[in-house]
Amino acid sequence: MIALAAPSGAAAPPFDTTAPVAFMKDLSSGAVLYAKDADRRMPPASMAKMMTVYIAFDLIRKGELKLDQQFTVRPETWKQWHGPSAGSTMFLSPGEQVSVKDLLHGIVTLSGNDACVVLAEGIRGTEAAFAAEMNRYARALGMANSHFGNSNGWPDEGVTYTTARDLATLAAATTQNFPDLYKAFYSQSEFTWGKTMGGGQPITQPNRDPLLGRVDGADGLKTGHTQEAGYGFTGSAEQNGRRLVMVVAGIDSYNNRISESVKFMQWGFRAWTAKPLLKKGTQIETAEVQLGDKASVGLVAPRDLSVTLPGGAAGAMQVKVVYDGPVKAPIKAGQHIADLVVTTPDMPAQLLPLVAADDVGPAGFFGRAWAGLMSFFGR
Repeated sequence: MIALAAPSGAAAPPFDTTAPVAFMKDLSSGAVLYAKDADRRMPPASMAKMMTVYIAFDLIRKGELKLDQQFTVRPETWKQWHGPSAGSTMFLSPGEQVSVKDLLHGIVTLSGNDACVVLAEGIRGTEAAFAAEMNRYARALGMANSHFGNSNGWPDEGVTYTTARDLATLAAATTQNFPDLYKAFYSQSEFTWGKTMGGGQPITQPNRDPLLGRVDGADGLKTGHTQEAGYGFTGSAEQNGRRLVMVVAGIDSYNNRISESVKFMQWGFRAWTAKPLLKKGTQIETAEVQLGDKASVGLVAPRDLSVTLPGGAAGAMQVKVVYDGPVKAPIKAGQHIADLVVTTPDMPAQLLPLVAADDVGPAGFFGRAWAGLMSFFGR
C-alpha cells in the first residue's frame, strides 16, 4: 500500500433534495458523491430512450447503421404514436422517409415516442425484437436492475423498470464510449421537424434538458415524465475536465425538476474538488505476468487520474494497487488489468483504472516448460 499526503478527512458535504430518488457520480474519479434510494426499481419514462440511442450509436460505430440511412414510418406506427394521447412526438407522417440522423435528433432533443419506435423497427424489424436487444445491452453494461419492454419508456404495467444507479451507468457509457456522437446529438437546444396542420408552418420544439443554458458545461442527457413515474432527469456536465453524471426521479412538477436538477449539479461541482493523482502514462507499479515473454508489465494511468474530495478537506489518504494476478499473457498495451483503490476517511473507496504499459506476448516453448516445472515444484 502506498500512502500519499492529500487533502481529505472531511465528511461528505451535506445536500438535501426533494427528489425521492437521486444519484450522482464523478466520472473523472469514479466517486459516488450522492445516493438516495439509488437502487429502487422504478419506471424510467423517457429516460429509457437513452438505451435506444446507445444501441444506435454502437451500431453506427460498428458500421452496421448509417446516419443517412432512411427508414419508413409505417402507417400503423404513426397511428399508434400520433395525437395528444401518444405523448411527446416528433410529428412524423405516415409513409414518410426519415434518416437515422433525423430520428436521433427527434429522440434526443424532442423526446419523440414516434421517432423511437420508427428507429427500433427500422433496426430490428419489430419493437419487441429491439427491446430484447436493449436487454442484452443492459446486461453487458452491468445494469443488473433494469429491464426494457419497449423502446421509449411508455408505461407497460411494470415490464420496463430501471434504477437511478443503472441510468447513471448508461449515461456514463454513452459519454465515454461515443464522445463524438454524444457531442453531435445530446446538446442541441432545439430541433425542427414536421409542419402544422393548418398553415403548414415548420414545427420547432425546444430541448427539455433543465441544465442546458443554466449550468456551465451541461451537454445532456434525457428527461422523462409520466403520471406513474413523475418528473425525472438523467444529466451530465463537464467543467475543467471533470465530468459529473446525475439522476433525479419522482419529482412532482416540471419546474421543480428544473430547480432540483440545477441545484444538484451545481452542488456537485462547487462542494467537491478534484485532486490530481497521476498524469497520463505515469507508471505506479508493476504486475506479475503468467506465461508471458516478460515476467512483469508496468501499470500506468490511461488518462490523467484524479480523486474527488470534499472542498476544503485536510488529512491523508491511502492508495493501493489491486489486480487478479498473475495476469495471463498475451497482454496488449493499454489493456485494463488493474485498479488504483483510493480510500479516505468518511468516504467510500474510489476505483481508478490502470492499464498495461506495453505489449506482452505469450511465452515460447522453453518459457512454458519452465513455468510448468516451477508450478510442479510449488513455486
